[in-house]
Amino acid sequence: MRVLTGIQPSGALHIGNYFGAIKQMIDLQEKSDLFIFIANYHALTSLKDGEALKNNTLDAAINFLSLGIDHTKVTFWTQSDVKEVLELYWVLSGYTPMGLLERAHSYKDKVAKGIAANHSLFSYPVLMAADILLYDSEVIPVGKDQIQHVEITRDIAIKFNNDFGDIFKIPEFKVDENVATVPGLDGAKMSKSYGNTIAIREDADSITKKIRTMPTDPARVRKTDPGDPEKCPVWPFHQIYSDDATCAWVQDGCKNAKIGCIECKQPVIEAVLREQQPLLERAQVYLDDPTLVRNIIADGSEKARKMAQETMRDVREVMGLG
Repeated sequence: MRVLTGIQPSGALHIGNYFGAIKQMIDLQEKSDLFIFIANYHALTSLKDGEALKNNTLDAAINFLSLGIDHTKVTFWTQSDVKEVLELYWVLSGYTPMGLLERAHSYKDKVAKGIAANHSLFSYPVLMAADILLYDSEVIPVGKDQIQHVEITRDIAIKFNNDFGDIFKIPEFKVDENVATVPGLDGAKMSKSYGNTIAIREDADSITKKIRTMPTDPARVRKTDPGDPEKCPVWPFHQIYSDDATCAWVQDGCKNAKIGCIECKQPVIEAVLREQQPLLERAQVYLDDPTLVRNIIADGSEKARKMAQETMRDVREVMGLG
């Protein structure tokens, strides 16, 4: 079973990326033909700083490898290293009704959040379809907010196949209901676009400051005011990082005003820092010699490119492009 997934390097990868996607990738690499790419073309929808994108792309690769992605077990590459994806993106655009894109809720949500509307943001699902179809992908692990994009991919592929035969495999989406959802520091979805993240590798002082200044239950104006953990953005972090005894301590201490909010946050701070320490140590190997990372990416890109060329050979032939 071929599984394809990717992450944008529009900013530093954060712990939401880890719990929402990368943790599942580490598991999938043991039991599937896993394709992982760093989606730097997609990142152009929101990041216009070339030097930042270059650094973020390398940093994302270091994070993947440091977290446990084994490049000998997966195909691991950078999206822009396989130019065939842009050719297929253009071909598929001719099989994408405008109404299909106009109904895409991700575009509407991002524009509503203040991200500038442009063609790349609008046609994002078509490039995602090219990513998926180029490599004969069978299963696409997604969050619930990305299901529609896989459905758009299916619609485009079926429309193309109706004209030219079974050129593309029709992918299925997979939503893991057991995936932990990490909210942002403000309680909204953790997202680079919203500036509410904790990076996978972040300075200890920065992490401490971010968590200590997180908003809490508005009812707790004073330490003596009882609160409700379910109304506090810190509580989901306890559910992920804290043991049962600590969670019980938080529930009792908050509801009965036995502990203050700063006191409540301290176990989360300690747990995040403890989790990041071995990651920082593994990443240092690649930071000391970035050539190691670039060579791994180059090998993966070559493997992905060969498959992409085979797909585009068939596409060009049926469309009369050579």
